[in-house]
Amino acid sequence: MRDHDSPAPERRTRGRRRFDDDEPHFSKRGRRTGPQPADSDPPPEAQTWSSWDDAVHGPEPYPSWLVTELAATDTELGVLKTGKEADVHLVRRAVPDTDRSCLLAAKRYRDADHRLFHRDAGYLEGRRVRRSREMRAMTRRTAFGRQMIAGQWAAAEFAVLGRLWEIGARYGTITVPYPVQLRGTELMLEFLGDSDERQAAPRLAQLRPTEADLRDLWEQLVEALVVLARVGYAHGDLSPYNLLVHEGHLVLIDLPQVVDVVANPQGPEYLARDVRVVATWFAARGLPAEQAEPLALTEQLLREAGLR
Repeated sequence: MRDHDSPAPERRTRGRRRFDDDEPHFSKRGRRTGPQPADSDPPPEAQTWSSWDDAVHGPEPYPSWLVTELAATDTELGVLKTGKEADVHLVRRAVPDTDRSCLLAAKRYRDADHRLFHRDAGYLEGRRVRRSREMRAMTRRTAFGRQMIAGQWAAAEFAVLGRLWEIGARYGTITVPYPVQLRGTELMLEFLGDSDERQAAPRLAQLRPTEADLRDLWEQLVEALVVLARVGYAHGDLSPYNLLVHEGHLVLIDLPQVVDVVANPQGPEYLARDVRVVATWFAARGLPAEQAEPLALTEQLLREAGLR
Protein backbone atom coordinates (compact mmCIF):
# COMPACT_ATOMS: atom_id res chain seq x y z
CA MET A 1 0.00 0.00 0.00
CA ARG A 2 1.34 3.45 -0.88
CA ASP A 3 1.64 6.03 1.84
CA HIS A 4 -0.12 9.04 0.33
CA ASP A 5 0.89 11.19 3.29
CA SER A 6 4.62 10.61 2.83
CA PRO A 7 6.72 13.76 2.41
CA ALA A 8 7.69 14.65 -1.13
CA PRO A 9 11.00 16.00 -2.43
CA GLU A 10 11.51 19.72 -2.26
CA ARG A 11 10.63 21.75 -5.31
CA ARG A 12 13.50 22.57 -7.59
CA THR A 13 14.57 26.20 -7.70
CA ARG A 14 14.95 28.25 -10.85
CA GLY A 15 18.30 28.39 -12.54
CA ARG A 16 19.40 24.89 -11.55
CA ARG A 17 19.91 22.83 -14.68
CA ARG A 18 19.97 19.06 -14.96
CA PHE A 19 21.22 18.27 -18.46
CA ASP A 20 24.83 19.41 -18.81
CA ASP A 21 26.29 16.80 -21.14
CA ASP A 22 29.87 17.16 -19.93
CA GLU A 23 29.41 16.69 -16.19
CA PRO A 24 32.12 14.39 -14.75
CA HIS A 25 29.46 11.97 -13.49
CA PHE A 26 28.85 10.76 -17.03
CA SER A 27 32.52 10.22 -17.93
CA LYS A 28 33.84 8.42 -14.86
CA ARG A 29 34.55 4.70 -15.00
CA GLY A 30 32.90 2.14 -12.79
CA ARG A 31 34.74 0.70 -9.81
CA ARG A 32 36.02 -2.87 -9.96
CA THR A 33 34.30 -5.43 -7.76
CA GLY A 34 34.88 -9.16 -7.44
CA PRO A 35 37.38 -11.36 -9.30
CA GLN A 36 38.89 -10.15 -12.54
CA PRO A 37 37.62 -11.95 -15.65
CA ALA A 38 41.12 -11.91 -17.13
CA ASP A 39 41.94 -14.76 -14.74
CA SER A 40 39.24 -16.96 -16.25
CA ASP A 41 38.67 -18.71 -19.55
CA PRO A 42 36.87 -16.52 -22.11
CA PRO A 43 33.07 -16.91 -22.26
CA PRO A 44 31.36 -18.86 -25.06
CA GLU A 45 30.83 -17.07 -28.36
CA ALA A 46 27.19 -16.24 -27.57
CA GLN A 47 28.23 -14.45 -24.38
CA THR A 48 30.40 -11.50 -23.44
CA TRP A 49 32.02 -10.50 -20.19
CA SER A 50 29.90 -8.24 -18.04
CA SER A 51 30.29 -4.59 -19.06
CA TRP A 52 29.83 -3.40 -15.47
CA ASP A 53 33.47 -2.39 -15.03
CA ASP A 54 33.67 0.24 -17.76
CA ALA A 55 30.19 1.74 -17.30
CA VAL A 56 28.72 4.50 -15.16
CA HIS A 57 26.75 2.90 -12.34
CA GLY A 58 23.29 3.59 -10.95
CA PRO A 59 22.49 4.88 -7.45
CA GLU A 60 23.99 3.22 -4.39
CA PRO A 61 23.35 1.08 -2.47
CA TYR A 62 22.97 -1.32 -5.38
CA PRO A 63 19.89 -3.57 -5.21
CA SER A 64 20.59 -7.03 -3.83
CA TRP A 65 19.35 -8.70 -7.03
CA LEU A 66 21.91 -6.89 -9.20
CA VAL A 67 24.96 -8.91 -10.32
CA THR A 68 28.08 -6.73 -10.16
CA GLU A 69 30.82 -9.38 -10.14
CA LEU A 70 33.30 -8.99 -12.98
CA ALA A 71 33.38 -12.76 -13.45
CA ALA A 72 29.80 -12.50 -14.71
CA THR A 73 28.84 -12.89 -18.34
CA ASP A 74 26.09 -11.20 -20.34
CA THR A 75 23.94 -13.40 -22.59
CA GLU A 76 21.61 -11.94 -25.23
CA LEU A 77 18.11 -13.44 -24.99
CA GLY A 78 16.28 -11.50 -27.70
CA VAL A 79 14.54 -8.22 -28.44
CA LEU A 80 11.90 -6.87 -26.08
CA LYS A 81 10.93 -3.82 -28.11
CA THR A 82 11.92 -1.97 -31.27
CA GLY A 83 11.44 1.75 -31.69
CA LYS A 84 12.28 4.71 -33.90
CA GLU A 85 15.17 5.84 -31.73
CA ALA A 86 16.22 2.78 -29.73
CA ASP A 87 15.77 -0.97 -29.42
CA VAL A 88 15.43 -2.77 -26.09
CA HIS A 89 17.10 -6.17 -25.69
CA LEU A 90 16.75 -8.75 -22.92
CA VAL A 91 20.07 -9.70 -21.32
CA ARG A 92 20.87 -12.25 -18.62
CA ARG A 93 23.85 -11.35 -16.43
CA ALA A 94 25.09 -14.37 -14.50
CA VAL A 95 28.12 -15.64 -12.61
CA PRO A 96 29.07 -19.02 -14.10
CA ASP A 97 28.73 -22.07 -11.85
CA THR A 98 26.68 -20.13 -9.28
CA ASP A 99 23.02 -19.23 -8.82
CA ARG A 100 23.82 -15.51 -9.12
CA SER A 101 21.94 -14.05 -12.09
CA CYS A 102 19.57 -11.26 -13.07
CA LEU A 103 17.64 -10.14 -16.13
CA LEU A 104 18.34 -6.70 -17.57
CA ALA A 105 16.74 -4.59 -20.26
CA ALA A 106 19.44 -3.13 -22.51
CA LYS A 107 18.21 -0.01 -24.27
CA ARG A 108 20.45 0.71 -27.25
CA TYR A 109 20.05 3.96 -29.11
CA ARG A 110 20.29 3.67 -32.86
CA ASP A 111 23.41 4.95 -34.56
CA ALA A 112 23.61 8.31 -36.30
CA ASP A 113 22.57 6.88 -39.68
CA HIS A 114 19.45 5.04 -38.49
CA ARG A 115 17.86 7.24 -35.82
CA LEU A 116 15.13 9.80 -36.36
CA PHE A 117 15.90 13.26 -34.97
CA HIS A 118 12.93 15.19 -36.27
CA ARG A 119 11.79 16.13 -32.74
CA ASP A 120 15.14 16.90 -31.15
CA ALA A 121 15.18 20.69 -31.33
CA GLY A 122 12.28 21.38 -28.97
CA TYR A 123 13.25 18.76 -26.40
CA LEU A 124 16.91 19.79 -26.26
CA GLU A 125 16.19 23.41 -25.40
CA GLY A 126 17.44 24.06 -21.89
CA ARG A 127 20.14 21.37 -22.09
CA ARG A 128 23.53 23.02 -22.20
CA VAL A 129 26.64 22.02 -24.10
CA ARG A 130 29.52 24.21 -22.97
CA ARG A 131 31.87 23.46 -25.89
CA SER A 132 31.02 25.54 -28.96
CA ARG A 133 32.30 22.90 -31.43
CA GLU A 134 29.86 20.32 -30.09
CA MET A 135 27.03 22.84 -30.00
CA ARG A 136 27.59 23.79 -33.64
CA ALA A 137 27.73 20.13 -34.68
CA MET A 138 24.45 19.40 -32.89
CA THR A 139 22.76 22.45 -34.39
CA ARG A 140 23.86 21.53 -37.92
CA ARG A 141 22.97 17.84 -37.44
CA THR A 142 26.34 16.63 -38.69
CA ALA A 143 27.16 12.93 -38.18
CA PHE A 144 29.19 13.88 -35.11
CA GLY A 145 26.41 16.16 -33.91
CA ARG A 146 23.80 13.41 -34.23
CA GLN A 147 26.03 11.10 -32.20
CA MET A 148 26.33 13.84 -29.56
CA ILE A 149 22.55 14.11 -29.45
CA ALA A 150 22.23 10.33 -29.03
CA GLY A 151 24.61 10.60 -26.08
CA GLN A 152 22.49 13.38 -24.61
CA TRP A 153 19.34 11.27 -24.88
CA ALA A 154 21.01 8.38 -23.03
CA ALA A 155 22.68 10.58 -20.40
CA ALA A 156 19.48 12.52 -19.75
CA GLU A 157 17.44 9.36 -19.28
CA PHE A 158 20.06 7.81 -17.00
CA ALA A 159 20.26 10.95 -14.83
CA VAL A 160 16.50 11.32 -14.49
CA LEU A 161 15.91 7.63 -13.76
CA GLY A 162 18.59 7.69 -11.07
CA ARG A 163 17.07 10.68 -9.33
CA LEU A 164 13.50 9.41 -9.59
CA TRP A 165 14.48 5.92 -8.42
CA GLU A 166 16.07 7.40 -5.29
CA ILE A 167 12.95 9.47 -4.62
CA GLY A 168 10.74 6.43 -5.13
CA ALA A 169 12.91 4.28 -2.87
CA ARG A 170 12.68 6.87 -0.12
CA TYR A 171 9.09 8.09 -0.37
CA GLY A 172 7.23 5.49 -2.47
CA THR A 173 5.64 8.25 -4.55
CA ILE A 174 6.97 7.26 -7.98
CA THR A 175 8.12 4.02 -9.59
CA VAL A 176 10.73 3.72 -12.36
CA PRO A 177 13.07 0.88 -13.38
CA TYR A 178 16.39 0.89 -11.54
CA PRO A 179 19.05 2.35 -13.90
CA VAL A 180 21.82 -0.25 -13.72
CA GLN A 181 24.49 1.38 -15.86
CA LEU A 182 25.25 3.75 -18.71
CA ARG A 183 27.85 2.87 -21.32
CA GLY A 184 28.04 5.18 -24.31
CA THR A 185 24.58 5.14 -25.86
CA GLU A 186 23.54 1.88 -24.17
CA LEU A 187 21.43 2.09 -21.04
CA MET A 188 21.01 -1.05 -18.90
CA LEU A 189 17.83 -1.11 -16.84
CA GLU A 190 16.09 -3.36 -14.36
CA PHE A 191 13.86 -5.83 -16.19
CA LEU A 192 10.28 -5.58 -15.00
CA GLY A 193 8.07 -8.53 -15.75
CA ASP A 194 7.86 -12.29 -15.43
CA SER A 195 11.45 -13.53 -15.19
CA ASP A 196 10.50 -17.19 -15.65
CA GLU A 197 8.53 -16.50 -18.82
CA ARG A 198 10.86 -13.66 -19.87
CA GLN A 199 7.72 -11.62 -20.43
CA ALA A 200 7.88 -7.86 -19.85
CA ALA A 201 5.24 -6.19 -17.69
CA PRO A 202 2.26 -5.01 -19.76
CA ARG A 203 1.89 -1.45 -20.90
CA LEU A 204 -1.06 0.49 -19.56
CA ALA A 205 -2.49 0.67 -23.10
CA GLN A 206 -2.79 -3.13 -23.16
CA LEU A 207 -4.98 -3.31 -20.05
CA ARG A 208 -8.70 -2.96 -19.41
CA PRO A 209 -8.68 -2.17 -15.68
CA THR A 210 -11.70 -2.45 -13.41
CA GLU A 211 -13.24 0.75 -12.07
CA ALA A 212 -11.34 0.42 -8.78
CA ASP A 213 -8.04 -0.35 -10.51
CA LEU A 214 -8.55 2.53 -12.93
CA ARG A 215 -9.03 4.95 -10.04
CA ASP A 216 -5.97 3.59 -8.23
CA LEU A 217 -3.78 3.83 -11.34
CA TRP A 218 -4.90 7.41 -11.93
CA GLU A 219 -4.02 8.35 -8.36
CA GLN A 220 -0.59 6.76 -8.78
CA LEU A 221 -0.09 8.67 -12.03
CA VAL A 222 -1.03 12.01 -10.48
CA GLU A 223 1.33 11.30 -7.59
CA ALA A 224 4.16 10.57 -10.05
CA LEU A 225 3.46 13.69 -12.11
CA VAL A 226 3.56 15.82 -8.96
CA VAL A 227 6.99 14.39 -8.14
CA LEU A 228 8.20 15.13 -11.67
CA ALA A 229 6.92 18.71 -11.48
CA ARG A 230 8.47 19.35 -8.08
CA VAL A 231 11.92 18.43 -9.39
CA GLY A 232 11.34 20.51 -12.52
CA TYR A 233 10.52 17.84 -15.09
CA ALA A 234 7.85 16.95 -17.60
CA HIS A 235 7.97 13.50 -19.18
CA GLY A 236 7.73 15.06 -22.63
CA ASP A 237 6.14 12.10 -24.39
CA LEU A 238 3.77 10.61 -21.84
CA SER A 239 1.15 8.16 -23.06
CA PRO A 240 -0.39 4.80 -22.05
CA TYR A 241 2.33 3.17 -24.18
CA ASN A 242 5.22 4.29 -21.96
CA LEU A 243 3.60 3.41 -18.66
CA LEU A 244 3.98 -0.16 -17.39
CA VAL A 245 1.84 -1.85 -14.76
CA HIS A 246 3.98 -4.19 -12.66
CA GLU A 247 2.65 -5.91 -9.53
CA GLY A 248 -0.03 -3.24 -9.15
CA HIS A 249 2.38 -0.33 -9.52
CA LEU A 250 2.33 2.16 -12.37
CA VAL A 251 5.88 2.46 -13.74
CA LEU A 252 7.19 5.36 -15.80
CA ILE A 253 9.47 4.35 -18.67
CA ASP A 254 10.95 5.88 -21.84
CA LEU A 255 12.33 9.09 -20.39
CA PRO A 256 15.08 10.21 -22.81
CA GLN A 257 13.09 13.22 -23.98
CA VAL A 258 12.38 14.45 -20.43
CA VAL A 259 11.89 18.22 -20.47
CA ASP A 260 13.24 20.80 -18.06
CA VAL A 261 10.04 22.78 -17.53
CA VAL A 262 11.92 25.72 -16.02
CA ALA A 263 14.78 26.10 -18.52
CA ASN A 264 12.90 25.02 -21.64
CA PRO A 265 10.57 27.77 -22.98
CA GLN A 266 8.25 25.07 -24.30
CA GLY A 267 8.26 23.18 -21.00
CA PRO A 268 4.72 24.13 -19.92
CA GLU A 269 3.39 23.10 -23.34
CA TYR A 270 5.00 19.66 -23.10
CA LEU A 271 3.64 19.24 -19.58
CA ALA A 272 0.12 20.21 -20.70
CA ARG A 273 0.29 17.76 -23.60
CA ASP A 274 1.42 14.93 -21.28
CA VAL A 275 -1.57 15.55 -19.03
CA ARG A 276 -4.02 15.86 -21.91
CA VAL A 277 -2.96 12.55 -23.49
CA VAL A 278 -3.19 10.44 -20.34
CA ALA A 279 -6.33 12.16 -19.04
CA THR A 280 -8.07 11.42 -22.35
CA TRP A 281 -7.14 7.73 -22.07
CA PHE A 282 -8.40 7.42 -18.50
CA ALA A 283 -11.64 9.29 -19.27
CA ALA A 284 -12.28 7.01 -22.26
CA ARG A 285 -11.93 4.00 -19.93
CA GLY A 286 -14.58 5.33 -17.55
CA LEU A 287 -12.80 7.58 -15.04
CA PRO A 288 -15.21 10.41 -14.14
CA ALA A 289 -14.45 13.56 -16.12
CA GLU A 290 -14.14 15.67 -12.98
CA GLN A 291 -11.31 13.44 -11.75
CA ALA A 292 -9.44 13.38 -15.06
CA GLU A 293 -9.81 17.08 -15.78
CA PRO A 294 -6.61 18.04 -17.67
CA LEU A 295 -6.68 21.83 -17.22
CA ALA A 296 -6.96 21.66 -13.43
CA LEU A 297 -4.20 19.07 -13.18
CA THR A 298 -1.94 21.05 -15.52
CA GLU A 299 -2.35 24.16 -13.38
CA GLN A 300 -1.59 22.14 -10.24
CA LEU A 301 1.60 20.75 -11.78
CA LEU A 302 2.76 24.17 -12.98
CA ARG A 303 2.32 25.45 -9.42
CA GLU A 304 4.33 22.49 -8.12
CA ALA A 305 7.08 23.40 -10.59
CA GLY A 306 7.10 27.00 -9.33
CA LEU A 307 5.75 28.41 -12.60
CA ARG A 308 2.52 29.83 -11.17
